[in-house]
Amino acid sequence: MWPETPKAVVRLLRRLGCEVYFPVEQTCCGQMCTNTGYADEALSAVRTFVAAFGGYDAIVAPSGSCVASVRHQHRGIAARSGDRRLQDDVAALTPRVYELSEFLVDILGVTDVGAYFPHRVTYHPTCHSLRMLRVGDRPLKLLEAVRGIDLVDLPGSDQCCGFGGTFAMKNADTSVAMGSDKARAARETGAEVLVAGDNSCLAHIGGLLSRERSGMRVMHLAEILAATGDGPA
Repeated sequence: MWPETPKAVVRLLRRLGCEVYFPVEQTCCGQMCTNTGYADEALSAVRTFVAAFGGYDAIVAPSGSCVASVRHQHRGIAARSGDRRLQDDVAALTPRVYELSEFLVDILGVTDVGAYFPHRVTYHPTCHSLRMLRVGDRPLKLLEAVRGIDLVDLPGSDQCCGFGGTFAMKNADTSVAMGSDKARAARETGAEVLVAGDNSCLAHIGGLLSRERSGMRVMHLAEILAATGDGPA
């Protein structure tokens, strides 16, 4: 749905010297099933994940939500299946799965990735990255090192935007109210761009900002970090 994000990840990692592969066999991590109580239906997604990524040194995803699902749900689904080999494969693979900012800061040991983005930006930390992965200030460190950026604080940044996957459909009024609060806080910063590490949150907040004709755009962290000033961002 948001092809520019994974393309930005590939450009960024290759620029930093990584040998990047994109296995075409990969599918959904299974979170949509597990979060709604369909653990058995998620089993095939877990098997596919292990088969597609088992041979790589690191698995990097531009989504705290997906990484949180792999780390916190795959082991339980594998255990539920009773398949000992799958449990062992999941246990071996899970420690090599990283959210993008974790991989850049902790594994590659960089904060300055050579990005250039001359715009006023504010950052929204998504719930899964903040609370389940505890990525902390890694995304901010990466943004602070971007040349030309004017990074401003987002009021109430740790508050949920209200998306929550199926929560937005089952509790639409509450979801919109929470999202509207987040959109208002973003507008009050005077930023041109709201950045986050999960496109699901950006779709929710961005939709509200668009309907309000705010003029503010949303971008994934990877897209900003991949920007070098050589083309439009």
